[in-house]
Amino acid sequence: MTEKLILASASPFRKALLVNAGLDIEAVPAEVDERALEAPLKDTGTSPEDVAQILAEAKAVDVSERRPGALVLGCDQTLSLGDELFHKPADMEAARRHLLALAGRTHQLNSGVVLARDGVVLWRHVGIANLTMRKLDPAFIGRYMARAGAKALQSVGGYQIEGVGIQLFERIEGDYFTIVGVPLLPVLAELRKLGAIDG
Repeated sequence: MTEKLILASASPFRKALLVNAGLDIEAVPAEVDERALEAPLKDTGTSPEDVAQILAEAKAVDVSERRPGALVLGCDQTLSLGDELFHKPADMEAARRHLLALAGRTHQLNSGVVLARDGVVLWRHVGIANLTMRKLDPAFIGRYMARAGAKALQSVGGYQIEGVGIQLFERIEGDYFTIVGVPLLPVLAELRKLGAIDG
């Protein structure tokens, strides 16, 4: 027996990962202002990993309060380069600046996931991946962005490793699913533990 899982996200990438894993998924985007939630954390020394988890929890709790009895998965991802947090680029110029800043350096993706029911957190986890970009010259970044098009605006780093973005990298340490936005193996393990999926 498999319980329907509510995904508190509009991300087509996250939904596809879960559906491909054989889960019965309904996507219900959370109604939270991520930047407003994040703003008071900025000067408190809150780690990028904790920011991802706090945002994932806010999303899971919001949707679980609106969908009584449902098991809800909230997800959020932060990209950190040292102490600097990056957000999804607003336009192509912002995406270009992100790539220039990340080129030749190692950044960290932090994928927070939280399971909640009726406003109560049942489980939380943060998956971490370290990604090292090749040294990229501005002309190559321009050509890459022309190929990637609007997809460069769909992720915080301006790339998707499941597409042409993989060409930007020299080394990746971490789980593919964590990078795409859901640390899937820990999520599946917890769903089995909760009896929500066949185990």
